[in-house]
Amino acid sequence: MEPPSSYMVVGVMSGTSLDGVDMASCLFSRNGPHWTYSIQAAECVPYPDSWREALSGAFYAGAEALAVLDNEYGAYLGTLLNDFINRNKLKPMLIASHGHTVFHRPDEGYTLQIGDGNEIVKKTGVVTVNDFRSLDVSIGGQGAPLVPVGDKLLFPAFPVCLNIGGIANVSFDRNEKRIAFDICPANQVLDFLAKKSGMTYDANGDMARVGNVDKELLKALNALPFYKQAPPKSLGREWVESLVMPMIKQHQANVNDLLATFTEHIAEQISQSVVDLPSSRMLVTGGGAFNNYLIERLSKHTHHQVEIHEKDLVAFKEALVFALLGLLRWLGETNVYCSVTGAVSDSCSGKIHLPG
Repeated sequence: MEPPSSYMVVGVMSGTSLDGVDMASCLFSRNGPHWTYSIQAAECVPYPDSWREALSGAFYAGAEALAVLDNEYGAYLGTLLNDFINRNKLKPMLIASHGHTVFHRPDEGYTLQIGDGNEIVKKTGVVTVNDFRSLDVSIGGQGAPLVPVGDKLLFPAFPVCLNIGGIANVSFDRNEKRIAFDICPANQVLDFLAKKSGMTYDANGDMARVGNVDKELLKALNALPFYKQAPPKSLGREWVESLVMPMIKQHQANVNDLLATFTEHIAEQISQSVVDLPSSRMLVTGGGAFNNYLIERLSKHTHHQVEIHEKDLVAFKEALVFALLGLLRWLGETNVYCSVTGAVSDSCSGKIHLPG
């Protein structure tokens, strides 16, 4: 039997909630078809206000300003990565960077994640893979979710994998195919509401816990047509901004009540998304896993066994998975499932940037 191969890859993730840049140095080993991993080092660098404002405003930027931001953001990521690699004395073979999503309109044939890979290579001297979504979109897919490949390969003990980030998404096997889709907005909206009270986020869901659910708003949110669509399906900021935010803003309820209502909405939609699956272990990761009140509400609504594991996995799972996706791209192996995205075929997606 051949010994397993080992690969050190740094995964980089910035989600829709704009809390910061997640970096995780991951050591992957493979023995035949089986992958194992360990997280060697990981950290989240919070965005300074200037970057949070620049990235949140990218959606409205003109073409030239967006091109400049793409370049500058790549250089910023490269600087963070170079510091992370040097401080932890790492020798990665590869960096895999998701980038920051500005547009995601797969039904119109495009998606855009900024953070120029050439700038990352220039700062670090390490081969970099980015732009993981556009190939899938070009062949008819949603370009999302991409994490299910990692769910299937790295977490076979969990029939259901749930990630609660800016948007909540889920993946599971059905008829020997991986199925996955975006469920509903999550931290993207909760953080927006918390900021109305001067907080960065609702720690532990404490504000939501003391609020009262606005039943009229909850009913309206649950009636949004997206929730009746069959997968594959994905959500972007555009959908949240155009449909969800106006519904919330027109209600005069106080912030705690709005947080309680939207927390209940998230719990109900997650539960509904997996209601037809046999009761099983559900791995919960993402920032929402630290929201104790949300997890309590989810546990009340779902028949699945909700499990939250070590902090690094909860916080850095997406960075871990994108590290794997970058490695698979480098190896020339499938890293996007058409059963998940609806594309015409599986693909090996991502752009490779080599040092000069």
